[in-house]
Amino acid sequence: MFKTISDPADCEVRSVIRFLNAKNVKPAEIHRELVEIYGENKMTDGMVRKWVRQFNDERTNVHDEARSGRPSVVNDGLVAKVNEKIRENSRFTIGLLCNEFPQISKTVLHEIVINRLKYLKLCSRWVPKMLTDDHKTKGLGSALTFLTRCSEEGNEFLNKIVTGDETWVCHVTPESKQ
Repeated sequence: MFKTISDPADCEVRSVIRFLNAKNVKPAEIHRELVEIYGENKMTDGMVRKWVRQFNDERTNVHDEARSGRPSVVNDGLVAKVNEKIRENSRFTIGLLCNEFPQISKTVLHEIVINRLKYLKLCSRWVPKMLTDDHKTKGLGSALTFLTRCSEEGNEFLNKIVTGDETWVCHVTPESKQ
């Protein structure tokens, strides 16, 4: 009984095929031995035969060959253009962006907005997910002011702070005239 090897690298299995093929072992026997050591689902009999043919045709490399794949349409220039359109109108929809960029699919535009530009939808507006450096600086300044006043005034200062779960603020939005 042999010890099984779990999760081998593809190049390892191809090396075994190349080695056994060099010893003139038949493809069916190579497949049987691979199944015995690596398990049933590692490589089909047809794939073993394909690799044996390639090694017989003078292939020596057991690693995957570089493939170009489909080129990505997403580039920094496109991301900048999409960001510019969003900043022009923060109440856009992906559908409106599709009208602005008809050559780009809805899925790609959604990926640019969510993953590349890091926007999220908030009350029908797209806003950046992350705090800006200015927001972080103001937050730090407020925290330092609270700490200073707390150390100077003690618990009396804490009794003057009003907290709540929500704050409703009325404001005018010029875009929608509300």
